Amino acid sequence: MHSQNLRLWVVAMLLWLPVLAFAAADLEINTPAISSLKMAMQSRHSQLASHYASGAVGLTRDGLVALRDAALVPLAQRQAVGSLVAAENQDRKALYREIARANGHPEWEEEIHSTFAQRWVQKAAPGWWYQNHGGAWVKK
Repeated sequence: MHSQNLRLWVVAMLLWLPVLAFAAADLEINTPAISSLKMAMQSRHSQLASHYASGAVGLTRDGLVALRDAALVPLAQRQAVGSLVAAENQDRKALYREIARANGHPEWEEEIHSTFAQRWVQKAAPGWWYQNHGGAWVKK
């Protein structure tokens, strides 16, 4: 009976090992590629901020951004806002990938997406929109 309990414990530990390993990920790690992405995103943020505030652009549940309500953007600006959203998502995906690589674990990319999705919502200003876990839009 004792050896069976030991085997169950070993199996349980092996199943939890990836979760425990991810907990050690350095999400603040910095490389030239990460710095460049962060600078581009910071620069773009000033252009997106008013669209977050109006509710036109929201934070998605997977750590990206989306044009939530195009009607809130003047027609003449919609293409530009769409381009901003696309560029932001491209940089966010690259950032998550680079953080996983810099940690030596490219397989952590999905977990990093999830972690950053939660961080973006926590840092969002009151009145900004985000998707909850079910995908519904919620105003913060």
